[in-house]
Amino acid sequence: MIAKVIVDISSSEVDRVFDYETIDGVERGSRVSVPFGRQSLEGYVIGLSETTDVPKDKLKKISGVIDDRPIISDEFLGLCDHMTERFHLRKIDVFRLFLPTKLRGGRIKALEKNFLSVSPEYAETDPNLFIKKSAHSQLEVFEYLLDAKEAEQSYLNDNFSAAAVRNLVARGVFSVRRQCVMRTPYSGVVQKTTDVKLTDAQSAAVETIMASDKPTLLFGVTGSGKTEVYLDCIEKTLAVGKTAIMLVPEISLTPQVMRIFRARFGDAVALLHSGLSDGERFDEWRRLLTGEARVAVGARSAIFAPLTDLGLIVIDEEHDTSYVSESNPRYITRDVAFFRARYNGAKTVMGSATPSTESFYRAERGEYSLVRMPERINKRKMPEIEIVNMCDEAMYGNSGMFSAKLVSALDDCLKAGNQAILFLNRRGYSSYVMCRKCGYVAKCEDCDVSLVYHKEENVLKCHYCQRRYAMLDLCPECKSPHIKQGFVGTERVVEHVNKMFPSARIIRMDNDTTRSKDAHLRLLSDFASGNADILVGTQMVAKGHDFANVTLVGIIDADMSLHFSAHTAVERTFQLITQVAGRAGRESKPGRVVLQTYSPNHYVYRYAAAYDYEGFYRKEINLLQATKFPPFTEIIRILISCADESVALDATKLAIDGARAVAAELPEQFVYLNAMRSPKKRIQTKYRMQVLMRVLPNSAARARIYEVADSVTEKFPGVTCFTELDPNDLS
Repeated sequence: MIAKVIVDISSSEVDRVFDYETIDGVERGSRVSVPFGRQSLEGYVIGLSETTDVPKDKLKKISGVIDDRPIISDEFLGLCDHMTERFHLRKIDVFRLFLPTKLRGGRIKALEKNFLSVSPEYAETDPNLFIKKSAHSQLEVFEYLLDAKEAEQSYLNDNFSAAAVRNLVARGVFSVRRQCVMRTPYSGVVQKTTDVKLTDAQSAAVETIMASDKPTLLFGVTGSGKTEVYLDCIEKTLAVGKTAIMLVPEISLTPQVMRIFRARFGDAVALLHSGLSDGERFDEWRRLLTGEARVAVGARSAIFAPLTDLGLIVIDEEHDTSYVSESNPRYITRDVAFFRARYNGAKTVMGSATPSTESFYRAERGEYSLVRMPERINKRKMPEIEIVNMCDEAMYGNSGMFSAKLVSALDDCLKAGNQAILFLNRRGYSSYVMCRKCGYVAKCEDCDVSLVYHKEENVLKCHYCQRRYAMLDLCPECKSPHIKQGFVGTERVVEHVNKMFPSARIIRMDNDTTRSKDAHLRLLSDFASGNADILVGTQMVAKGHDFANVTLVGIIDADMSLHFSAHTAVERTFQLITQVAGRAGRESKPGRVVLQTYSPNHYVYRYAAAYDYEGFYRKEINLLQATKFPPFTEIIRILISCADESVALDATKLAIDGARAVAAELPEQFVYLNAMRSPKKRIQTKYRMQVLMRVLPNSAARARIYEVADSVTEKFPGVTCFTELDPNDLS
């Protein structure tokens, strides 16, 4: 029997199937050790065959089977084929998505611990018969364990004499039981669930979702009770013996979600996301693989949870850009969810107060079922959004980051004993440092981007390669001491608030403050418990959080996302405003939102202030149709990077020539085609070029463009060449 093996090397040169002579225990989906050249590597068996084209004298034999069961299911083998074809990925890169990182190479295993008990033959015997009177330590630990019945050996070693414990084990007085111990994340984050009676709107939503044979778009305003709909659907799914996946857009949401889900489903819930320790991630993955856990909760990567009999997939805040992977391997989570749902005959529900225009468009066309939940629970009012023209503030002599109205609103909020959220989607202290005399801007030596000043550490950081530089005292070009810091970040917001309200307790939540393990949980718990008055943060504070005492949201710079290099910039602005505004007034206290902008007449603010999603959608979808952007086309980007700029240019010329040849052959499928330097033209010492095109959805042109990218990789082996389908960011 011949095994078809994908070898664990991420290289286009070996991205193909290799034939090996099989051994006992090898099955489709097995992880195996194989000889490869002069080394031994891991590989994955994707199929078995009776024949091979490899000559018998050159056919090598599998060295061994690594796991006690196949760990890549038939479903995931099919998913791998789908993802490699749709997103132009290497098979091994897709396989790596399916497994905990440290599982590869045997770097992480199940945690086993010794548990000791008194052997039965000694339990009823006078200890003086087998323990010397002088061996006080042995007698002490013996008496403890006799009373406790069982204890972990490490506990006994720490609290008694380790030598005494070893002696009693060696003599057979203590029996040893080896047991796997689960490293459970957020094990203490559980609260008793209470019976929740669904509203009529929630019940209708559940009924539609469970009855639909199409994906369902759950369009519900913030605070309308979408989470209870998800919980009820999952409960019904588990009741018929199936499993479920619950996706959230931010790691920061997982403690809150885990609290709710564990209260409802107990140990049947497992958590998967990148913030877990290696051991925790492995154990949670293994619980899902073995069927011990039946509900997977987590961020984007949880879509690959190794569940069988999948019955439901929930994508909360489906519009969020975090569901599109922007690093290799690049994929769209929604597409993966649809494949898994089709394979298993499962339901898919996508929830949002601000659905993506693409999703709402497909719902209108009948591709998705559409469920509306237009009111908050108990008919609570949405918070009023007040638009402040910062140009007027400057005219009246206020050049600061806070308008008079926001300062007044903060003062009122704090005096009333309420809490506030201040939102600015930019971390650090200032986003660039510039010389006011000659115009020099401090940039990373390895990346063509401005350095961000972080005052707490007094360093300049590159947010792309993480390189750090000393803060400037003098301009390196003209030696001027007049150094200006431009565009504020969350650090500076905190500084200003501290000056205005010295007694206010402030929590900052961004990528800098949440790097440590469980930092999200700690910060959010502190705020929810009332240990802080103001939460300052980036977009991670805008989504899904439910704080009863928040009555004010301040949006410091609403215009930031308008200038994003993507056709969805206006849409993202509307979504961010609506989502962060929805954090205010979620309980009995009314909410208020102060939105600061230099473009108050932009239509996005008019629609956002009125919470008029459908009005905004109509305008946006008409613009997208007129300009032929998704969902009316697909964007394909070939991104080329190389340390040698001339080689990158040559590779780009080959790519654009190849794309033009495809366009000439299939002109009716092309809407746009051009080659250019990437706006961020150098990252981590590599020059970046790109070929951009828009083609009709699901056209033959996509596969042909992927072939063009392959030809670039073959001719220029020193060039990195990626293709992206509908990327979030074109910079």
